[in-house]
Amino acid sequence: MKDGHGRTIDYLRISLTDRCNYRCIYCMPEEGVQSMCHTDILRIEEIAHVVRVFSNLGIKSVRLTGGEPLVRKGVVDLVRDINDMPGIKNISLTTNGVLLPRMADQLRQAGLSRVNISLDTLDAEQFHAITRRGYLQEALDGIDAALAAGFNPVKINAVAVRQLHQDYLAFAKLSIDRPLHVRFIEYMPVGGANGCGWGPDDVISCEELFEIINRQARVEGLPELVPAGKHQPLGWGPARYFMFPGARGTVGFISPLSRHFCSECNRLRMTADGKIRPCLFSDVEYDMRAALRGDGGDDAIRAVLMEALGAKPDDHHDKVGTERGMSQIG
Repeated sequence: MKDGHGRTIDYLRISLTDRCNYRCIYCMPEEGVQSMCHTDILRIEEIAHVVRVFSNLGIKSVRLTGGEPLVRKGVVDLVRDINDMPGIKNISLTTNGVLLPRMADQLRQAGLSRVNISLDTLDAEQFHAITRRGYLQEALDGIDAALAAGFNPVKINAVAVRQLHQDYLAFAKLSIDRPLHVRFIEYMPVGGANGCGWGPDDVISCEELFEIINRQARVEGLPELVPAGKHQPLGWGPARYFMFPGARGTVGFISPLSRHFCSECNRLRMTADGKIRPCLFSDVEYDMRAALRGDGGDDAIRAVLMEALGAKPDDHHDKVGTERGMSQIG
């Protein structure tokens, strides 16, 4: 399945909900966002229907997101349904990890293979301040549960923000003794900053992060990062992977702003209310919910998909900021 620029599109990100058990300062205001009406959110059966049609057209990999996807009732059943579709090769999930201790085994048995856990700081006080209601140990327990359940790979996503003064080396060292794959992501002001006070000066390029980590490693007597090569984790994303020699995991860098990877984009996004977004940085959306609930059947679903494919831009052209926040996009 090709878009208008010849790129193969085989990856679908699906937001299951706009709700979350955290209120991260860069994602939503403290009082939360106006939740979508129950009837506006796609039913689990409707999501499975879309994936089934898409899988017959070439979608092979599915990632479930939110909000926080694990607060969505029926998520385990959805994973099981998707896993039973012959065309789907990989199912993954992005989560804050809080609910993994009670759900990891069920998800693994249902067919989920990969987990990304969002974790922006290893300082307990700062973690509580960023999430407004979370506790660091909850996230750490989620990481333990993911490893114990046998997910492979387990990735840690850390958004790098200059004014947070995060301990980047401490993050990177998580990859030494356990098979964890730590990925640093350049801060993107998608959907505005929600009053958190972060701006363009808080963006730290991945090249700068790489140098900071290696400099700190030398001070501690550690070897510098080297290309991960054959040791890089399975996945279909844009991260560049490195590792400390002899480490069990890797350190990745995702650079949507300083080093565009639009030419390699292989994805579409579907929001919780059934809108297909060809590009994260664009507010252009196509109404899959209307196709699902209309009289056109699978032909209508395929028509929306093809329209969205044809609208994928060649590049985000340095556009940042959208009408919807990440909790609403997924």
